[in-house]
Amino acid sequence: MKKLVDFDALFDEKLSEYMKQNAGKYSEKQWESIIPRLYKQFGDIMIPSVKSTPKGYYAAMTDEELVDSLRRHVEEGVPVSDFLCRELEKRACPDALIDLLTSQNEELLLLAVNLAGANERAFDAYFSILQTSGDGELKDTVAEQLKAEADKAKERALALYERGVEPDLMLEILSRTKERDDRVYELLVNAFRTSGELPMHASYLAAYGDARALPLLLETIDRDDINYLEYQELKYAVEALGGEYTRERDWSSDPYYREIHGTD
Repeated sequence: MKKLVDFDALFDEKLSEYMKQNAGKYSEKQWESIIPRLYKQFGDIMIPSVKSTPKGYYAAMTDEELVDSLRRHVEEGVPVSDFLCRELEKRACPDALIDLLTSQNEELLLLAVNLAGANERAFDAYFSILQTSGDGELKDTVAEQLKAEADKAKERALALYERGVEPDLMLEILSRTKERDDRVYELLVNAFRTSGELPMHASYLAAYGDARALPLLLETIDRDDINYLEYQELKYAVEALGGEYTRERDWSSDPYYREIHGTD
């Protein structure tokens, strides 16, 4: 078992020395752009105490050793360096990382989702998380990964929607599919018609990009009972689908309009 190395702490030591040597040379804003470059260069610097560069240290590990190092860093409270994360990302979601997607440690689980990314091999675990987790941030992160490869996630998202599992998240995922599918279109349209959340469901229609929804959107945006926030999202959806809404509307008495534009 390889020892854990706090490369971020080692970098901070070298950075402190460098900043002392260059005191007064750079403004605070300049340091903000210099430090990330120094950190990147640090990845290729030989560290005598570990007999390797930070990049080389992790590149020499097996998939299992990398994932075990990630787990131990989190469990033992040692900062997880960017060099470890980047090396894991290069490995294209190895089996050992998929195993972490069932972890009960929320910090570790969130890290594993971000590192597994939109790899289809992780999708079974992702859909399991959406069905069982009570962590909203985690579920949103999982949904983002599934949206990136929505066509590959489509059938499972459709099945869970029909079962009533996280329906809005399933619609969000389905709205990012590229292949046209009448099942998806009808679900998005029906949700728009029946839900009280017009802005959200209008955004799903905009993301899906099927111009057949234009008449429905134009009919809805022309209603006098919508508020300014709904109008804004509907107008965006209309334009995203290649349409245009030109009727002048007076929003001066709308509370959302007054709040946004600072009107008493």
